[in-house]
Amino acid sequence: MDTLKDVYLDQLKDLHSANTQAREATRALAKAASDDGLRKALEAGVDGIEDGCGKLEKMLAAHGKDAKGEHCKGMEGLVREARAHALKEDFGADAVRDAVIITQYQRMAHYAIAGYGCAAAFASQLGLEDESATLHKMLDAAYSGDESMTELAKSGINAAAA
Repeated sequence: MDTLKDVYLDQLKDLHSANTQAREATRALAKAASDDGLRKALEAGVDGIEDGCGKLEKMLAAHGKDAKGEHCKGMEGLVREARAHALKEDFGADAVRDAVIITQYQRMAHYAIAGYGCAAAFASQLGLEDESATLHKMLDAAYSGDESMTELAKSGINAAAA
């Protein structure tokens, strides 16, 4: 990589791979959730992740790049942890599993937040204002998903798990 644009395009590919992996993990977390509000929030998260994948594909295509070919090892680890701790573990109560599901989803969301923030800053520096604006919207959506999980945890799931 020789230029900031090279780094930027690599980050978009990494984000696409991360989203693809997170989408499947989030689907599985939604199926495992017992709280209806949590399940609906996770299903909305899947929709948001799919939307993000499409936007990243369009941005990469505009630069003559294919979204495929990159494999995000960071998200791979987060997905492995989500599956191990939220799906394969045995729980004494559904609310405990739901609390762990929130934890694991938020870890994946924080990865997306970091990636979108960096990519948006790179796009802005490169004068790609439309892409920067799109990435900022995606960043805001990731923050919103994270905040909704915190609200679900505070509004009863953590208390039920305790």
